[in-house]
Amino acid sequence: MKVACEICPHHCKLEEGQSGFCHARRNEGGRIVCANYGQVTALALDPIEKKPLARFFPGSRILSVGSYGCNLRCPFCQNHSISMASQADEATTVITPEQLVEKALQLVPQGNIGIAYTYNEPLIGYEFVADCAKLSRQHNLKNVLVTNGTICEKPLMQILPFIDAMNIDLKGFTQAFYDKLSGDLKTVKKTISLSAQACHVEVTTLLIPGENDSEEEIESLCRWLAGISSEIPLHLSRFFPRYRYNTKHPTPVNRVYERAALARRYLKYVYTGNC
Repeated sequence: MKVACEICPHHCKLEEGQSGFCHARRNEGGRIVCANYGQVTALALDPIEKKPLARFFPGSRILSVGSYGCNLRCPFCQNHSISMASQADEATTVITPEQLVEKALQLVPQGNIGIAYTYNEPLIGYEFVADCAKLSRQHNLKNVLVTNGTICEKPLMQILPFIDAMNIDLKGFTQAFYDKLSGDLKTVKKTISLSAQACHVEVTTLLIPGENDSEEEIESLCRWLAGISSEIPLHLSRFFPRYRYNTKHPTPVNRVYERAALARRYLKYVYTGNC
């Protein structure tokens, strides 16, 4: 019997033993399980600014953890070796929530403030993130999500009470662009709106020449974001050739600065990256 996954808008209907679009959720015994639970592909103590978070405990560090899989198919993905992978493709180390929190606590003397769920799309490993976040909160550690925002409202609202900060990728501001990524713009906009009411939120847009970087699109994006709050930080990042977009040209530096100047008409905090 097929069972539908309720984590993201794909709502994959899976046969017994079948994995979803994200490679990380599977039908086992008639229920959807988190197949990448505790399956860690990357673990590092990073500057908080690398997430990027510019206005959340600046100067601190955070233990960053990632697994495999993603529920989008961005042809420009910088972490495609793990985000597009399945368990069979990528070597992993099994870490329990207790072990991860203990590691985070050990790193507090080195400036660590908590745990960032990042590198691949963390929310497809929803149960692991939720278990870790609840446990780390008991130890006064901060929880940070670096996410593409492609999650349904119900699971989002259930996990938000345990999240202190988020950086949400707003890939572009047209559904036509999100169609190229197998994504849904309305879902991401709702994630940003709801999350901004519950925790610290910053937004990142990677500017890709000829794809999502027009003046009109960036102005529309900034107007909309300012309608939620003009104090939401926006990171505009320069594109470099990656993955299936490896033959495209990098974003001209002056274009990033021009779009940032445009964004500052509407938003108080605008940052440029990769320039």
